[in-house]
Amino acid sequence: MKNCIILLLVATSLLTCKSGTGSKSAGQSLFNGKDLSGWHVDVPELDKNPQALSPFIIRNGLLVSMGNPNGHLITDAIHQNYRLEVEYRFAGKPGNCGVLVHASTPRALYSMFPKSIEVQMMHQNAGDFWCIVEDISVPEMEKRRGPKEKWGITEGKERRIVNLTDGTEKPLGEWNSMRIECFDAEVKVWLNEVLVNHGFGATATKGQIALQAEGAEVEFRKVMLTPIKKISE
Repeated sequence: MKNCIILLLVATSLLTCKSGTGSKSAGQSLFNGKDLSGWHVDVPELDKNPQALSPFIIRNGLLVSMGNPNGHLITDAIHQNYRLEVEYRFAGKPGNCGVLVHASTPRALYSMFPKSIEVQMMHQNAGDFWCIVEDISVPEMEKRRGPKEKWGITEGKERRIVNLTDGTEKPLGEWNSMRIECFDAEVKVWLNEVLVNHGFGATATKGQIALQAEGAEVEFRKVMLTPIKKISE
């Protein structure tokens, strides 16, 4: 069944490109390899303990999320209609992390997570969507999100939408390549060149981009953003 869905979504993607939603500009790295210019840290623990170490550091030219204390590294700028390319790996034990798109109100969920749509990077679950006070739809919603009466975007609700494929992640220690395309109300996700999710009807179409510290050490060697423009008619 998953293979049928993937073929359908690939065909839809090709038609979308032909209809004029795929023109792109030059990309820019959101990470300069030296410091966190263009980003700011939001870690609740630092409010209580200003002497605590930030979980986001630069190490050997890599952007590293140490995992603890939990929080987010958020772009200063707001972005809309773009392709985001992220290359990452779990440096030690596998665990949890994510890329948040269309982020806005900070600490909107569990006094921690900014209002956003999360593209999951958690080991063996990469490509899932998590709705964080924003929403998005996918084909076969009840199969992939659970019973409709349990859906929601706040605490205690069914916010996870599982991805389309299994086995697309590289072995632990190897680099994974994730591509996220946000255009109008759609979000498409590829992992290692495989389409793993395609959402539509998103309740947000622009916002900041955030990387998580959520318990596991993760290295990033690429965070590249390329604007996508409509092809003029």
